[in-house]
Amino acid sequence: MTFTQHIRQEADTLFQASFDHPFVRSLGEGTLDEAKFRHYVLQDSYYLNQFSKVQARGAIVAQNMELSSRFLTHALHTIEAEHALHREFFTMLDVTEEERRTFEPAPTAYAYAMHMQQAGPTLGDVLAAILPCYWVYYEIGERLKDAKPEHPIYTAWIATYGSEWFRELVEEQIERLDLLAEQATEAERKRYRQLFLKSCYYEVAFWQMAWTLETWDVPVEVSR
Repeated sequence: MTFTQHIRQEADTLFQASFDHPFVRSLGEGTLDEAKFRHYVLQDSYYLNQFSKVQARGAIVAQNMELSSRFLTHALHTIEAEHALHREFFTMLDVTEEERRTFEPAPTAYAYAMHMQQAGPTLGDVLAAILPCYWVYYEIGERLKDAKPEHPIYTAWIATYGSEWFRELVEEQIERLDLLAEQATEAERKRYRQLFLKSCYYEVAFWQMAWTLETWDVPVEVSR
């Protein structure tokens, strides 16, 4: 069993929680409240901006030019492809420039971004922290690619993550982490595993953040 097969097996409960989350299920069915998706898109746009910066940091800490080039290519894919999709969503969802200018990330989006940014010093650390985003979305895309939500926004979202180009990016990064793990010390592999599992947790939390329209307001039951 490869390193990534092992950590994927360990994270299976978290992956399944993403697959079964009502946000993901109702998106595939076309019944998702558009307000929840709107909240998700705003938060995800912030997240992807941070994600591309972490990818770029991977290029900085990479040990050779080929790896640096690939991580920069992935960062550009994030900026150009996925941000283009979000710009389309902003138009379809009537997100105003004022909303974008005054936007503040929800607690979960902020915490997930900080988790990735604070990953350890090696390329393996960086990749272990960002790989769940690739992998969870790929598996969701595979599960939903035959879905017919009859909603243009949800159809476009599914088409992105169920695409061949996205699968190739994901498989490349999975193979790369296996190669890095083979060269790593036991302590480094332990760190990779912990970073990966925490990011898998944050993936589930991100759906919940969107589902509950999470903000920084103190919950009523806590404030009493």
